[in-house]
Amino acid sequence: MRALVVGAMRRLGSWLTTRETVDGWTLALEASSFSVCSTQGKRASAGLGVREGASMRTSLRGALLSVLAMVIAACGSTAPTAPAAPITIGVSVSQSGDFSGDGKALVQGYDLWAQDENAKGGLLGHKITMKYVDDTSSTQQVVSNYEGLITRDKVALVFGPFSSLLTIPASTVVARYGYAFPEPAGGGPHVFDRGLTNIFFVQPAAVEDNLVSYTKWLTGLSADQRPTSVAYATQDDPFTQPQVDKAKSLLEAAGIKTAYYRVYPAETTDFTPIALNVVHSQADAVILGTQLPDAVAFAKTFIQQHYNPKTLIETTGPDQGADFSNKLGTNTEGIMVPAGWTANAKAYGNDKFVSEFIAKYGGTAADISADAAEAYSVGQVVDEAATKANSIENAKLISSLHSGTYQTIQGPMAFDSSGKPQGGVGVYIEQWQNGAAIFVYPSSVAAAQPEYPKKPWS
Repeated sequence: MRALVVGAMRRLGSWLTTRETVDGWTLALEASSFSVCSTQGKRASAGLGVREGASMRTSLRGALLSVLAMVIAACGSTAPTAPAAPITIGVSVSQSGDFSGDGKALVQGYDLWAQDENAKGGLLGHKITMKYVDDTSSTQQVVSNYEGLITRDKVALVFGPFSSLLTIPASTVVARYGYAFPEPAGGGPHVFDRGLTNIFFVQPAAVEDNLVSYTKWLTGLSADQRPTSVAYATQDDPFTQPQVDKAKSLLEAAGIKTAYYRVYPAETTDFTPIALNVVHSQADAVILGTQLPDAVAFAKTFIQQHYNPKTLIETTGPDQGADFSNKLGTNTEGIMVPAGWTANAKAYGNDKFVSEFIAKYGGTAADISADAAEAYSVGQVVDEAATKANSIENAKLISSLHSGTYQTIQGPMAFDSSGKPQGGVGVYIEQWQNGAAIFVYPSSVAAAQPEYPKKPWS
């Protein structure tokens, strides 16, 4: 518009300098600059200076009015901004198979985040649709799913599945296409040792350290209370076994003997023989590398055998809210789990998350699975990274996520060059007490003292 106006002014003659009032507007004009001011003090300008001159010949009035019309149009019109296009975010989730309970919780967390994001206008203005594909808890299917989401469905972004077992193969195919891969539940050591730069594990700590707080608490007990023996059993799984093995090495170094140790195939469906071996060990403490199905199965066998160790901790299962407690009832009492999130945590946005979750899905705060909170945190991290990069392009998101600290309902976290979480609040001990899972260690976050020894089964 300025070029049109300046061109029109030059055609009036470079020699002309004038000032005239036309229909309530004052024009000051020269070949290289001009301004238009209303007599009420409004001003539109397209030049550098104003010079007053002699009265303009009335024969130029029409030309000046034409110029004035162009200037007023330029001042009064703004090209509308086109709304950002909606996007689809693709996720492979376990809607069937061993991880189906966890998959359901991930969908709840992702959907709640998308709902919140759309309510505030979308991700950088892009309204979000979540697309889920069932991986049947299979390492082969999860690869096929992400390949299809990216190449066939052309999703804008992808979020991660449940477990290190599925995240490891999925992250390879996602990296091949240059997509960012923020994920809620794949934190085993092998996730980070393959040279990938697109993966980001959105939990407070890498999983091999999950039981460190528990070993600190156990070894900190007085000599007359400290257990003298521990039984260990774990799935052959990149999530469960690293944390159990690290706990074993730490406790053995502290002088607590190993009464039993067993690694069983991840495909195991009958856990009774293994659980009975733990019972026969009569260990004071039991540390189990479980997912939800075996976590419940071990506890039921212990109940049937009237075996009540002083302390029992499971890597996953007790953190699954109602999916765990509905299967054991009051016998959840005293069972522990390493956890980076609990419903009563005071982290950024957690109160809002809990209240919205209950409003959307029903139940109580104690029913919420940590998986849902972890999935919601993935969305929080992506929102903050996109805002920082002012883009949802995958390359820019990857670059953004490798710097800075991100606030989530699990607390603040950052990521190193491999995507491993750094600087987070750490993983604590959660224990079921009086029908709810609460933090009990360390004291800085504890809502109650640890229940020790564990109360007898009911």
